[in-house]
Parts: sequence; structure tokens; C-alpha cells
Amino acid sequence: MQRRKLGEGNLEVSAIGLGCMGMSWSYGPPKEKQEMIALLHSAVERGITFFDTAEVYGPLTNEELVGEALAPFRGKVVI
Repeated sequence: MQRRKLGEGNLEVSAIGLGCMGMSWSYGPPKEKQEMIALLHSAVERGITFFDTAEVYGPLTNEELVGEALAPFRGKVVI
């Protein structure tokens, strides 16, 4: 996976990011939690380190889902 420098600092992320809005709302009913956790783990295993979430995607439920799923990868991903 190619990487990109983000901003002026030393923050580096994968060239491809994953938008997480559809995991909790917006594109139909919310998805199964364990299915979305597996999807997020799969993304990390494939080299994705850049994930988009926001309070408006829930509210808060999306952030909680993404945080729980990516907790094992703390320090290796950017949310």
C-alpha cells in the first residue's frame, strides 16, 4: 500500500482511506456490529491506516464502533 504524508507534520497514512459513515447509518439500516468490526480489521490487514468517522455518523455510535474495532491497532492507524 502506498503511503502519503498528511499535512505539515510527520503524520503518514495509507494512500487509500476508508470512509465509515455507511457502517452505522445513511445507506440503509445499520449493519451488524461484528460484520463491520471484521471489515475494519480486514482493511488494516490490507494496509489501510486512514479511517474517516464523525459524530454526525451516529451520533457517536460510529465513533464507538470504529474505536472499538481499531483499538488493537492503536498507534498504527489514523482515525
